[in-house]
Amino acid sequence: MQKDFSRRNFLKTTALTGTLGYFAVPKVHAAETNTIKIGLVGCGGRGRGAARNALMADPNVKLVAIGDAFKDKAEGALEGLKAAFGDRVDVKPENIYDGLECYKKVIPQCDVVLLCESPHFRPISLRAAILAGKHVFCEKPVAVDAPGIKSVLESAKMAKEKGLNLVSGLCWRYDLNVKDMMNRILDGAIGEVCSVRETYLTGRLWTRPRLEGDTLMMEQVRNWYNFAWLSGDFNTEQHVHSLDKALWAFGDNAPLSAFGLGARMARTDQPDYGDIYDSMAVVYEYPNGRSVNSFCRQQNGCWNNTDDYIIGTKGFANILGSPKICDLSGKVIYEQKKVKSDMYLLEHQALYGAVRSGGATYINNGDYMAKSTMLGIMGRLVCYSGKRMTWDEAMATPALAPTGYTWDAKPPVLPDEKGRYKISVPGMGEVYHTVSR
Repeated sequence: MQKDFSRRNFLKTTALTGTLGYFAVPKVHAAETNTIKIGLVGCGGRGRGAARNALMADPNVKLVAIGDAFKDKAEGALEGLKAAFGDRVDVKPENIYDGLECYKKVIPQCDVVLLCESPHFRPISLRAAILAGKHVFCEKPVAVDAPGIKSVLESAKMAKEKGLNLVSGLCWRYDLNVKDMMNRILDGAIGEVCSVRETYLTGRLWTRPRLEGDTLMMEQVRNWYNFAWLSGDFNTEQHVHSLDKALWAFGDNAPLSAFGLGARMARTDQPDYGDIYDSMAVVYEYPNGRSVNSFCRQQNGCWNNTDDYIIGTKGFANILGSPKICDLSGKVIYEQKKVKSDMYLLEHQALYGAVRSGGATYINNGDYMAKSTMLGIMGRLVCYSGKRMTWDEAMATPALAPTGYTWDAKPPVLPDEKGRYKISVPGMGEVYHTVSR
């Protein structure tokens, strides 16, 4: 009888067996001179960056295993890391892995695993890492759908029970300047937070072509950013950083509901841009009329802006562009003088410091990394559908899953004979949608 390797089945079975397989947390890291062995899953730009950050963060960290969906990506990343860090990159040829389930082979080799593969796969690899008793650095976003979020929350709970540190790639939480501003806001510098405006307005991002010999699954995984089932769409994959700061401002409490509008106007070429949008605007509704007003766009030739603007009952604040706090009359009551802060490095320093502390310091970012990711997913859902949706309704939506995790498996979205993918059109559902110019 053929086994069901679907992600939906995986999430269902691991939810039932999640309390099994608990292991003692390794104690080899208590002394500062001990080596912490790390493994990298996902060798794209952020994966290579995370490995560099890890090796810079602690002089006794050593990379011992590496994996990517595509072997040439793993080998290319390894070559660059060896050139930069020498013998601290100690990956033997037999510890270079490839394929959609390479995480299964990387995880047993290390003490800390860096999960930087395409977002769709993170709930699965995170669960495997926690069950194996490993500390984790988990890139953002942590899922692409509600079942994935539920799995991540359960994995975070398991990590806490096992004393395993879990650090998120939502790096602004570790930036010294942003932490200073957010702490002041949460301490009441602008009174009660009433409204947050988030912008992430940028140009077009990349696409990757199908290579000769690729299956459809290979083609989509190479071009993962442009498929909602792999990236969550850019409201989830990229804008999650801004949404995380909005969640932070509201005390890490989820909204009641959301509505929005979105479009696919500039990134329209098929099959290059898959099935995702290139612009979204979402209102996340909180109790007593409070809200997050979120705007993100990926179109060239437009005004670009990335900032956080927070309004309270006593004043307002800018977080990124020109960090300051003003009273309601506009008088500046605090203007930040920025300090040097490498948030990518700081999050890794925090992780390895906690690992070495032997439990004296513990980090688990699981709750907010799941909620912030869900904000992105919820935004995609309301923009694609044109409907207003509650948090509970969003959390009840189904998984985006392929038939399996082999290169011959079928992705959840398939092109027609012309290579076109169906696009979600509000009020109409999924249609083959072509824009003429």
